[in-house]
This record gives sequence, C-alpha cells and structure tokens, in this order.
Amino acid sequence: MNQTVNYPLFKKEDTDAFFALFQNNLANFVIIAVTMLGLGFPTSIVFGQVIPGAAVAVIIGNLYYAYMAKRLAQKEGRSDVTALSYGISTPVMFVFLFGVLVPAYTLTNNYELAWKIAVAAAFISGLIQVIASVAGNWIRAQIPRAALLGALAGVALTFVAGEMLFNTFSIPVVGLVALVIIIVGVIGKIAMPFNIPPTLFAIVIGTTLAFTLGYQSTGQIAEGLANVGFYPLIPSLAAFDGMSYLFTALVGLLAVILPITLYNSIETMNNVDAMDAAGDGYDVRECQAVDGTGTMIGSIFGGLFPTTVYIASVGSKEMGAGRGYSILNAIVFGVAAITGVIAALSAIIPLAAIAPILVFVGLSMVGTAFQSNETKYYPAITIAMLPYFANYVMTRFNSEAGAVVSDISQGIVPLGEGAMFTAIILGAITVFVIDRKFIKASIFSLIAAMLSFVGFMHAPELAFNAASEYFMAYLIITVFFIYFAYKEANNTVEITDNESIKQRAAS
Repeated sequence: MNQTVNYPLFKKEDTDAFFALFQNNLANFVIIAVTMLGLGFPTSIVFGQVIPGAAVAVIIGNLYYAYMAKRLAQKEGRSDVTALSYGISTPVMFVFLFGVLVPAYTLTNNYELAWKIAVAAAFISGLIQVIASVAGNWIRAQIPRAALLGALAGVALTFVAGEMLFNTFSIPVVGLVALVIIIVGVIGKIAMPFNIPPTLFAIVIGTTLAFTLGYQSTGQIAEGLANVGFYPLIPSLAAFDGMSYLFTALVGLLAVILPITLYNSIETMNNVDAMDAAGDGYDVRECQAVDGTGTMIGSIFGGLFPTTVYIASVGSKEMGAGRGYSILNAIVFGVAAITGVIAALSAIIPLAAIAPILVFVGLSMVGTAFQSNETKYYPAITIAMLPYFANYVMTRFNSEAGAVVSDISQGIVPLGEGAMFTAIILGAITVFVIDRKFIKASIFSLIAAMLSFVGFMHAPELAFNAASEYFMAYLIITVFFIYFAYKEANNTVEITDNESIKQRAAS
C-alpha cells in the first residue's frame, strides 16, 4: 500500500552521486568519440548521430529509474530510497565498437553503412533483452546471492577500483590528492571547506592542480571547443536500413550480439541484486526491460550501444543519494549531447581527478558482497571474483593475450573467456556444496558443460565443441555431484529409519 512520504526531488547528497555517475558516463562517451574518430568516422556521424543517440538512451533510462525510486519510496514509506544508476555498459561498448562496428566497416568500406549496421545490432540487442526480461526474477531466484555479488565484486575490484586506482597513480600530484579528498570526505564523512560536496571538491582541486602544474594545456580546451555546436536529437530509420545487411551478409554478427546481450542482462540482474542487498529492492524484470527499451530508443536516434544498470548504484546508495542525481544526469547529458560540450568537458577534466571517485564505488561494491552474505559463503564470493582477475589480465595486453600470458599460466585465457558465466557458476556450485544441495550443484555444472560446448565459456568464439576439455570436465563434475546427492539421500533415509526404531522402542 502506498504511503505519503516526503521524498525530495533533489538533496545535497545527490550532488556527489551525480558526479560519480556523470563521470562514468562521460568517460564512456569520450572513449566512443575518440575511438570512432580514430577509425575515420566523420564528426557528422560521431557528434551528430552516435553521441546524441546514446544520450537519448541515457535520458530515457535515468528518468524512468528516478520514477521507479519515487514509486518505491511511496510504496514502502521511506525517504532514503536511491535510484538505480544507469548508462552505457562499458564491456558491451567495447564489443560493439570492435566486434560489430569495425567488422561492418571492413566488409562495406562505407562509414555510414557500417554505422547503420551497428545501430541495427543495438536495436536487436535491446529487443532480446526485453524478451529475456520475462524470466528475470525466476533466474534471480535460482542463483545464490553470494554467486551474483561475488561475480560483480570481481568486476568492481579489477575493472573499476583497480583500473581507476592505476589511473589515480598515473599523475600522483593530481590523483593522490583527489583520492585523499574522497577518503576524507566520502569514507570519513568529514565536511569539506565551505561544505562543498567531496566529489565536486576533488574534481575542482584535481583539475586546478593539473592545469597549474602543466599536466593539462589550454590547447586541449581549444581542441574540445572546436566540436561545440548544435546537434539536434532527430530519430531516423538507420536501424531498419541496417537490418537488411545484419540478416544477410553480416549474419555472423548475431553470434556476437546474442552472448553479449545475455551478459548485459546478467550485469543488470547482478547490480539490481546488489541494490537489494543494500536495502532498495527493485523488480529485476522491469529493470531489464527498461535497459532493453532504452537501448532500442537510443538506436532509433542513432546510438549503437546497449545500456545497463550500473555497478555504481551501491556507491550512490552509500553516498545517501535519492532520485535527484538521476534526473540531473539526464538533463546534463541531454544538454551536453545537443551542444557537443562533451568533447570540451573531456578535454578540461583530467581522468586522474575523476578516477578516485570510481575507486570508492568499486570498493563499496566489494564490501557489499561480503556484508550482505553469511560468513560461511565467503569462499563462494571469493571464488566468484577470481575469473575476472584472469579476464582483466587477458584484456589489458596490447599484443595477443594468449602469447603474452602463456608463460604465466595456460589457464588464464580460458578462465577469463566468458568470465561472467564462469564466475556465477563456480560461485553457485560452491554455495550449494556448502549447503549440501548436490542436485542443484549438479544442475549448475551441467549448465557449465553446455555453455562450454557452444563457446559461451572458456572459448574465444561460439562454435560446436568449442571447449571440449572443459565440457568433459564439467560432465565428470556433474556425475560426481549426483553421486554425493545419492549418498546424502541414503544417509537421510538411514537416519530417519534409526530414529523411527528408537521411537518405537521407547514407546
């Protein structure tokens, strides 16, 4: 039953959360722009189509999640509800850039046509996610929380906290100062001068130091301002024009779209579950449908990147944010996309001044994974984190990953391939073993065997018998668990029979 509650449209804590979410999305937008321009795509497509289209998806999702937060606050009579953070999925973004857009251009040798094909791929990805959302809550109920949050903690520790800590130390006089400001203001909860929000204070001080000490130059500002103009948000038929190629000459790209969309759905499910553990319970099916719908609408306006609920949601919750940061993010990105100011902002603010904010977000997620589970499940959380260490290693080398890390271990690359699936399955199996639920453990090991057979795990691409050794290993494990399930059942029967005999003797 809905209750009357004073749930503010905006509050002070929303400012910190806004900068955390804004810089995350801004970093993705900058990477998109720099990469596409580097590939030769004209500014008319990059700043006139792709950036505005991606911004439309961000606007739609952020406003809807602000609405969901208000609805939850009214339903539960709470004013401390935090809206879900939302934006372009970073891992999926890279897949669409180099696994969809580049192959499309290689085949067509036409920038506009390649863009249309990639936009069509994004539309299909969003549609798949909406369809898959029907089973979202059921899937969530079958997978132990320790497995979901452990997999997410692996992402948080490597790609978020770890990666951003590296960037923090790249310019120590900027990054370290900003990091200490975050530690003092956000973690220590000590007020900054003039009560300026800690994240804003860190960005201002870090940026000032960067320009003062020569790490940033006025030339970078001029370069960014050159792209400022007017880029209206206009829908197009580009997604539908690209469909004819996507289902004919480039049908092979569907093998890329399907697994990465499933990954994106699981990422949303993980992050929604993390927020549930932090105190705000949202419907995972609705969230997956929102992500898919936002992706489709963004593609109609020229965007070609799927969206997701962010890992930063828990960090925003820790900051005490409400719904205002989501609304402000939607407004600012709308204005930034229309005016082309994103390029200017990315040139002015150094990454080292922003990175410490994400270090805090990543560490918050790792902490939540352990705090929201019983101590006995800590091994499951830890083992679920490990595949992402392998994934991080294999994806952060400039040369062929297998050749670089083979001297370290032959298992790094296959462990890192399909890390999300591997992490969740290993974590779930560990939980079920701890709880002595061997039938469920056998089911998850059988699922792992099937995913390995078709290439979702431990293989570089989709194919039949893609990872035969892992397929066989998981089948043996399945039989192993079935044996223990049978043994456990017999032990239960014997205990029950013995107790019945004792009861009859006593009577």
